Amino acid sequence: MPAKVKNRVLTYEGCNYLRYRLLLSTLSGKPVRITDIRIKDDDPGLKEYEVSFIRLLDKITNGSRIELNETGTNLYYNPGLLNGGELEHDCSLQRGIGYYLEGIMILAPFCKSPVDIKLRGITNNTIDPCVDRIKTTAVPILKRFLAGDNEVVFNINKRGAAPLGGGEIRFKCPASRNLKSIQLQNSGMVKRIRGTACSIRVSPAIANRIVESAKGVLLKFLPDVYIHTDHCKGASSGKSPGFGLNLLAETTTEVVFGGEAFSPLMTTGSLPCVPEDLGKEAAMKLVDEIYRNGCMDSPFQSMTAMFMALSKKDVSKVVTGPLTPAMIQCLRDLRDFFGIVFKIEPLKEEDEILDQVVLTCVGVGYTNISKRTL
Repeated sequence: MPAKVKNRVLTYEGCNYLRYRLLLSTLSGKPVRITDIRIKDDDPGLKEYEVSFIRLLDKITNGSRIELNETGTNLYYNPGLLNGGELEHDCSLQRGIGYYLEGIMILAPFCKSPVDIKLRGITNNTIDPCVDRIKTTAVPILKRFLAGDNEVVFNINKRGAAPLGGGEIRFKCPASRNLKSIQLQNSGMVKRIRGTACSIRVSPAIANRIVESAKGVLLKFLPDVYIHTDHCKGASSGKSPGFGLNLLAETTTEVVFGGEAFSPLMTTGSLPCVPEDLGKEAAMKLVDEIYRNGCMDSPFQSMTAMFMALSKKDVSKVVTGPLTPAMIQCLRDLRDFFGIVFKIEPLKEEDEILDQVVLTCVGVGYTNISKRTL
């Protein structure tokens, strides 16, 4: 639903894109009210993972005002100042750490103090980007926008699969006064493929089977394929068994594409997951992502758009693959919160219209007033 402005409070209906709207509210300082959250469902109101994300926002800010009605169907959020600092958070086990970490990455450059956060929960699942994919594809996007000190630290201390989790990551990001504008229009040619096959509380042979299967697909396209196996045992293996594969393709212009697959949560009556099928699935997802041929990985289009909008008052131009539904809604919400409109046009090459999209905008010149200048 489009936003309604009532007494300077942006009002939305429904739970869709709730996370991005809360992030934009935090960055813009504009309060937001979200009504009718899952009112037609058997279990109305906010889910546990959404409440956990709101608690995380409360930890990273100072002075936020959050009001939730008894049924959890109406939320009012008036953001405080972004504080940052050393934080710890136990993520809900309904979603992966990636769900929370993407939000932290978007807010971290604008905090008063450098962010140093430990997140505990599920590192690999079938819903959210796994922590390996965020480390290899989202962190390079963040570094492109950071001015000056762009040293981002990302450590995977423990892995944890659904349903019990037990994983832990540490993320450190410096505060930045301004973001740079970027020009990213050439995705280049894929020069090598790397990957990590992880086996958590299962036989190490499963990771080897995944690697062989994925290589069987990828070596038809490129000779430089190396997949590392990460067998987790003991304290670093979390509390539940699982296995999966994360792949990344590096191009000649330092663009990184990702593809991943992880074993689904086994329930009574569900079919067993075969490692060979999982390896093939991850490889085909990577090939599909390369075919989309944007200049960033598809799950992080929205993060890129937000950074472009908040960069200094200069033109940013980025070529993406076909826009994801989350990206389309994010562009609409950026107009509501910051009044910024992107120019969107199809990429043309010798009078042929391609699937790629060219996004152009002039940043709002967002300044982190809490960051002291030397």
